[in-house]
Amino acid sequence: MDIGRGLEAIACAVAIVLDKEVEIMTPHFASGTETMLKRPSFFMRTAMLCLLLLAPGATFAQSDASIYAPGSGDAWIDRHLADMNDYATRYPQSFVDEVSRYYSVPREYVEALLQQPDWEPGDVFMACALGRILAQPCRKVVRERSREHAEGWRGVASRMQSRPDQPVTQELRKNIRESYGRWARPLMK
Repeated sequence: MDIGRGLEAIACAVAIVLDKEVEIMTPHFASGTETMLKRPSFFMRTAMLCLLLLAPGATFAQSDASIYAPGSGDAWIDRHLADMNDYATRYPQSFVDEVSRYYSVPREYVEALLQQPDWEPGDVFMACALGRILAQPCRKVVRERSREHAEGWRGVASRMQSRPDQPVTQELRKNIRESYGRWARPLMK
């Protein structure tokens, strides 16, 4: 679609909604003639208005189905992991640098994980941070989550802990605070 036709379509849609007369000359290149468009019928205007009003709702319904739920067992951690997804979308190199540098994971491995369909940036951060806290390689945590992640990150952490009294939640919060400090990003409440 060329720019002229796109602008005509927008003008028609606005005119339909505002119930204004539309007169646009559209050239017919095959016959060399022009056609005058008039205002559509009441039924068409109503149908177009309904479509314009319902279209955003369809978009919102799709986004609700894909809500990120890491399942760490801590609402504060879950909110920050979801926020990391947004951060990594805007600043992918900074996110990869953070995980690679501070969690001792090869950059290529972090980038490869981010390409996997079931791995969000928050999941990558969680796997590598949890590995550091539990003194396990990030790859081992990734394998454990890939094997069984129905219980969320809380289940992965509990299966991998050698001592049940290990303060994983406090350490994860500390790691998130430190990363947000390096990113100069405010913490969420």
